[in-house]
Amino acid sequence: MKFFVTYQMPHTGLDEWMKMPEEERKAQEKQMESDWNTWMNAHKDSVTESAGVGKPKRITSAGVEDARNDLMMYSFVEAESLEAAAELFKDHPHFGIPGSWIEVMSVNKNVG
Repeated sequence: MKFFVTYQMPHTGLDEWMKMPEEERKAQEKQMESDWNTWMNAHKDSVTESAGVGKPKRITSAGVEDARNDLMMYSFVEAESLEAAAELFKDHPHFGIPGSWIEVMSVNKNVG
């Protein structure tokens, strides 16, 4: 089965993190990247796609405007069940970001 995974954190937390001295922030980024790559390698048979997301636009009947949300990245994973997919992420390095969370949901085909 296919599952959609979102990696999130409060966007206000990102604002605070960006205020950190650049040298300290870059060191943390490097460590998180290393931890992420280790995790991805260990789960390469389950994770079929991952990417970061950029700044959103909100579209309503009133028009289009800049927006903010808590999404940082997404993945698609293959697993036998929702519970098995969720289990993959219990010790994910994303949790090194204060206030972060991960959501896993099934992908329903034949929509539209």
